[in-house]
Amino acid sequence: MIDVHNTAVLAQAQDGSPFTLVIAIALIVVIVAGIWKTFEKAEKPGWAALIPIFNVIVLLDIAERPIWWIFLFLVPFVNFIIGIVIAVDIAERFGKGVGFGLGLAFLGFIFYPILGFGSAEYRPTGRQ
Repeated sequence: MIDVHNTAVLAQAQDGSPFTLVIAIALIVVIVAGIWKTFEKAEKPGWAALIPIFNVIVLLDIAERPIWWIFLFLVPFVNFIIGIVIAVDIAERFGKGVGFGLGLAFLGFIFYPILGFGSAEYRPTGRQ
């Protein structure tokens, strides 16, 4: 026998309110805009923030890391460490410290807009 009450509760739990949808879309727009502006500050195409794998390649370029590191993102647990290293490298290229890099790694939805719309300037080191 089908329990109608539990089915209705599950259907309601999956149905999001319009307010939640608006907040989610606004958050996504702010994050993408922050990464877009960060890319433009680094003299990279801003639209690259919208292309899934290409945006990681651009981040590797900004961090001045070899492109083959993209394969390290496919290795479990290693990808976590590589993500932190790249975030710290990006922060350093913009004159920020390790703490800001950790913010980029763990709270990117806050720190990328700060980096993109803030006064930080891109300063490549020339290594790679």
